[in-house]
Amino acid sequence: MNQYQTVTDADTQLRDGTIKLHGPSAFEGMRKAGRLAAETLDALVPMVQPGVTTGELDDFVRQFTLDNGAVPATLGYRGYAHSCCISINHVVCHGIPSDKQLKDGDIVNIDVTPLLDGWHGDSSRMYLVGDVPLKAKGLVD
Repeated sequence: MNQYQTVTDADTQLRDGTIKLHGPSAFEGMRKAGRLAAETLDALVPMVQPGVTTGELDDFVRQFTLDNGAVPATLGYRGYAHSCCISINHVVCHGIPSDKQLKDGDIVNIDVTPLLDGWHGDSSRMYLVGDVPLKAKGLVD
């Protein structure tokens, strides 16, 4: 069996029932999409401040992704109207951006999913907003 053949697996939940094994040329595309996800999360660091809305952060993610030749994979997926997911404090995951403002002491998770040249990047990061209590910092560290 060579490392690049397509393997059929009757138990898989994939749409067409196959798993495609990719080679080195595909890995570069995967790396680029993942790198863009990381760069997007880095670019958000100075923006995550008290008073900024999650909608403003979403707008930034959309524009940053587009400016880098990709599209947000979540945008339009099953009617989802946003370019990322933003969870604040007790929201475990996949919070929906809105006009909610960040406030001092919040912990925020932002999940981005750039689609670049057919490859998905998917990553998230936790951010501390202003002065965060030590106990809350423990959740992030």
